[in-house]
Amino acid sequence: MRWCHRPVYRPLVDLSTVEDRHIIITYRLDRATIHELCAQLEPDLMSVMRHPTGIPPLVQVLSVLHFLASGSFQTTVAMTSGMSQPMFSNVLSRVLSALLKHMCSYIIFPQVEDLPTVKGDFYSLGHIPNIIGAIDCTHVAFVPPCRNEQVYRNHKSYHSVNVQMVCLADQYISHVNAKYPGSVHEAYILRNSSIAYVMGQLQQHRVWLIVKNPRTRAEERYNEAHGRTRRIIERTFSLLKARFRCLHLTGGSLYYSLKKVCQIIVAYCMLQYLALRRQVPFLQEDGPNVALVAAVEPVDSEEEEEAEEEDIDKRNNIIMQYFQ
Repeated sequence: MRWCHRPVYRPLVDLSTVEDRHIIITYRLDRATIHELCAQLEPDLMSVMRHPTGIPPLVQVLSVLHFLASGSFQTTVAMTSGMSQPMFSNVLSRVLSALLKHMCSYIIFPQVEDLPTVKGDFYSLGHIPNIIGAIDCTHVAFVPPCRNEQVYRNHKSYHSVNVQMVCLADQYISHVNAKYPGSVHEAYILRNSSIAYVMGQLQQHRVWLIVKNPRTRAEERYNEAHGRTRRIIERTFSLLKARFRCLHLTGGSLYYSLKKVCQIIVAYCMLQYLALRRQVPFLQEDGPNVALVAAVEPVDSEEEEEAEEEDIDKRNNIIMQYFQ
């Protein structure tokens, strides 16, 4: 009688033996937050634990956090976690799916009862009233499908997903839209996103354009206030891409389907929420009425030029009312 020996997974990672600073550098979250996240995802990850190879939920979460933080290849992360590349690929899909089930608890657009507080927080940045978010788009590089690859080529000549985000004054991400190719214009994404609908429901939807060539002191004051207020979304992008190297262009392009890339981007936004809520420091190896503010680039189509004219009228009304 021949016995069939089933392989047993033996974890190479033991979080209890790792110092706190190294945990944050490697996984971008602290020890307590990792355990909190693992407890939340554990029901969806136990099926892998019951597999003959028996990968514990904590190891699954740690391996995916390491991958997202480092921007490394799957094979490299898999080896450091003590699993094969195909096994890690399966774990990545499971952890992302489990995480995205809780998206609505992490990425939250302000409710009506929150508006006074949110407006006050933004007013303290640039003294522009009635703002509930800073909106902009950022490009995340990935290797596109061969079919229609040209639609993913952005204005900087590399392939990407054009990701729309809205953030609050404290850098929490309140909205993310990660489904459009890099060639799609930001104004188009905004008009076709749920944000346009939400702002319409609030009956105070405004998109303000920055004055390119200010002619009066009032326009200069508006520009200065606009810049101070809008800078929060730029800092949010910078922190997000620095904390999770997979998003940064220097980390290379993501070798995944568009659907998987979108899942990864949303997962980053959720993990950023955790890091901010738990006040996890960003450490590196080498050191320690309602409106959306947007700077929309001019476009060529007649439809978008007409929309731009409407936005200019709204912006000028704001300048006359608040910055004279």
